[in-house]
Amino acid sequence: MAQWTRSDLSKKMAKLDFAMLGTHSATGGITARPMSNNGDVDFDGDSYFFAYEQSRKIAEIRAHPEVMLCYTGAVGMLGGPPLFIAIEGRAALIQDRARFEEHWTKDLDRYFPDGIDTPGVMMIQVHAERIRYWDGGEEGEVAA
Repeated sequence: MAQWTRSDLSKKMAKLDFAMLGTHSATGGITARPMSNNGDVDFDGDSYFFAYEQSRKIAEIRAHPEVMLCYTGAVGMLGGPPLFIAIEGRAALIQDRARFEEHWTKDLDRYFPDGIDTPGVMMIQVHAERIRYWDGGEEGEVAA
């Protein structure tokens, strides 16, 4: 079993658009919701998502920045084995217009009608602390 690098992981993640973002809920449990990485898949250990400041996920991240991202998808040429990636990380909330521009894609205009100037828009940056993967017969951990 070969050990993947971040570069290997980035190439495999290139077609995976959605992740489930898991946070600690206000009631003490764990909750999750789908989030699009907006094609921002040049994975270097950080993942980026956009949200509205008044959303529940933002309040949960403020209270407990420890989060989990779960990605899955078929990535083989012929629909090969599915890829599963679990990332434990720490989220940071960003309100910097210049940073928004670095990660913004036109597809986001659907959710944020005024683009990066949409009132209340925030960026969630998840820095990976532990990355596990499963791809058919391959499984392992990538150094974060």
